[in-house]
Amino acid sequence: MATTPVADDVPRRNWAGNVRYTARRYHRPTSLDELRRLVAGSTRLRAVGSGHSFNTLGDTAGDLVTLAGLPPTLRLDPERRTVTVAAALRYGDVATRLHAQGYALANLASLPHISVAGAVATGTHGSGPANGNLATAVAGLELVTADGDLLRVDRHTGGDEFAGMVVGLGALGVVTEVTLDVVPAFEVRQYVHHDLPRDALDAALSAAYSVSAFTDWRSPRFGQVWRKQLAARPAPPPDWLGTTAADGPRHPVPGMPAENCTAQLGEPGPWHERLPHFRLGFTPSNGDELQSEYHLPRAAAAGALAALDPVADRIAAVLQVCELRTVAADRLWLSPNHGRDSVAVHFTWVGDPVAVAPVVAEVERRLAPFGPRPHWGKVFRLDPASIAATYPRWGDFAALLARLDPAGTFRTDLLDHLFPR
Repeated sequence: MATTPVADDVPRRNWAGNVRYTARRYHRPTSLDELRRLVAGSTRLRAVGSGHSFNTLGDTAGDLVTLAGLPPTLRLDPERRTVTVAAALRYGDVATRLHAQGYALANLASLPHISVAGAVATGTHGSGPANGNLATAVAGLELVTADGDLLRVDRHTGGDEFAGMVVGLGALGVVTEVTLDVVPAFEVRQYVHHDLPRDALDAALSAAYSVSAFTDWRSPRFGQVWRKQLAARPAPPPDWLGTTAADGPRHPVPGMPAENCTAQLGEPGPWHERLPHFRLGFTPSNGDELQSEYHLPRAAAAGALAALDPVADRIAAVLQVCELRTVAADRLWLSPNHGRDSVAVHFTWVGDPVAVAPVVAEVERRLAPFGPRPHWGKVFRLDPASIAATYPRWGDFAALLARLDPAGTFRTDLLDHLFPR
């Protein structure tokens, strides 16, 4: 083998600890050529990023490779308004370097700690009715294919197929660089309000650049609403939409310390220090949790919540917090937001897989009439046929997968379950 397996420095489990990787060998290449030789010489291989997936999508019985040893590339192209970054870089590190040059990404996820390639490949998102998920900012990709070749594609050269490669589940190759659209840097103010009436949810989610509503399923009201607005916009009144303004910083999970959260109380700050919920320099939690998320047509939000009301007690018993956000429609084949403006219903569960599993199954059963699409990196039990029925381009992705990886180098058990050969 052209690269030496390493005993340390490569994750052996995911961030939450509920998945222990089963790889035979672990690798940390330090050059692109070394990575290409490694891929070409392997029959089974997966790349691992920050490990923030809660299922086995990134697991393999073959070779597991981290790209953290590759150069931390960041090349800004002001003329094209793009930035090309190393796949393993965390969004928070990209944002800090990008902001220093006067530019921004249009949106960020709640955690700045996640890797760019992993977040893009799974359709991870922030919030806002006009904001697409993070993958919609991708203007180009560089990846190592199963035979070790280097493939570069972009919106202009990739044609319609490019839309199938962006949210690629790590199944098409090892992404080494990602080119992202950028915008001029901007400032944001963040306000937290308590006790939003459920009938005001739609208005709240449309009220600012990025909005999140949180519930513990113990009350018909939303316990917190995090409103992230452009700094030049007027502040909301203290009783906005029948709520009460928070009198101090808050954490999304009641009782948790707010010091690791981004600044609130309307204090203006740069985009990358307000759009995430958590600060880059802090660990957002100890990882003792599981997560599930389902993307539904935005118009179905009220009906979906009503469908879950009869099992609110079961949900609350194993829940830390539930967050609702909006995501704009896109055309990416496997994006959870393909072709429809969405509301994302996110559950942060306690870290007990046995207790959580039957509740997840019940949630999915009750959401089934609304065509739920799971977040690819979270815990879900939906059968592949029901998921496929919600994706118009599912068959096209299956064909692309068969063409780019005919021998199944990047396959995993979960991918085989979703896309049988």
